Amino acid sequence: MVIANVIRKGTDRISDFLKLESAGGLLLVAAAILALICSNSPLRNGYDALLKIPVEVRFASFAVAKPLLLWINDGLMAIFFLLVGLEVKREVIEGELSTPKQIVLPVVAGLGGMVGPALIYFIFNRGNEAALNGWAIPTATDIAFALGVLSLLGKRVPVSLKIFLTAVAIADDLGAIVIIAVFYTAELSIAMLFLAGVAVSVLVALNLQKVTRIAPYVIVGVILWVFVLKSGVHATLAGVAIAFAVPLKTKNAQGAAPLHQLEHSLHPWVAFGVLPIFAFANAGVSFAGVTLTALAQPLPLGIAVGLFAGKLVGVCGASALLIRLGLAKLPEGASWLQLIAIAALCGVGFTMSLFIGSLAFEGPDYSTPLRLGVIAGSTVSGVTGYLLLRFASGRAVETTSRITN
Repeated sequence: MVIANVIRKGTDRISDFLKLESAGGLLLVAAAILALICSNSPLRNGYDALLKIPVEVRFASFAVAKPLLLWINDGLMAIFFLLVGLEVKREVIEGELSTPKQIVLPVVAGLGGMVGPALIYFIFNRGNEAALNGWAIPTATDIAFALGVLSLLGKRVPVSLKIFLTAVAIADDLGAIVIIAVFYTAELSIAMLFLAGVAVSVLVALNLQKVTRIAPYVIVGVILWVFVLKSGVHATLAGVAIAFAVPLKTKNAQGAAPLHQLEHSLHPWVAFGVLPIFAFANAGVSFAGVTLTALAQPLPLGIAVGLFAGKLVGVCGASALLIRLGLAKLPEGASWLQLIAIAALCGVGFTMSLFIGSLAFEGPDYSTPLRLGVIAGSTVSGVTGYLLLRFASGRAVETTSRITN
């Protein structure tokens, strides 16, 4: 009986933990720390070997063969972007982004958050033509880690801020995908892009025919993912395309919208599976050869300052201009200090910045300064954003308490 009660209490505690909004963020951070430990310890060889395991899916002569790391980044993250796309579509149609004044703010803020870092990087590296090829590195936002940091604060942060950060990061990531396709893609497969367009057309047709079963969207979505992957464009874009095709207004036989059902089903899998695995696979950055004095060099300094100051000034500046002109308004229930904190979180470039850096610079010469700049800028941005949000949330609670009393 005693053992049964202990087991039941332990199960209840685990259940309560998994219900916490911050639980996913805690697991994400824990996975990232574990990856850093593995990459900077005797476990490094085993960690690297695990991520390099070749995985192949073949259908006759058509095959997708990649190391495990790329299956995680291109496959699992497509599921994450599917969930993000579902959330954004819901908010655009019936939520926080349902009016032009609400949706224009994150889009313009996202653009400001790309221009600001690029300009700062250019200023620091304008005398080095080779280094200028990395101008896009600090323009990226790692949406997974940024939302992970935000989720650590749970319900103390208004939902509108999460939606704002998500929308800004998506605008940023879509911009990054365009940049990669235009500036850092050696060759695109026109045939595969055409087939991807056909798959998107099928998804649109399913929506227009008011198909409410999820299975057809998933099947066509997997085919779309393969075509996008083979086209040379970042495969995670397929997740967003699938999300926008899933019906929201049409109800199924149970009286529920397919989008709501899929979003509800995916959320725990993404929070407690996809994102921690992604963090573990991508956060394992080796600090070998990294010194603080190296941060003073133009390339890492341009990346670090671009991520922190560039994102902060770019996102806040663009947002403030729109709000002052009356073209937009602050997210519902948010303060200016909270908006500044969100702008700081947009500077968490991490895996996206490292990915763009690997495309911009080939060879080992730029490896150390690239890692140093991205890690420094992302860490300062994440810590600053978290502390500002925690402080702003505390002030909001104090203000509410005084008004109540």
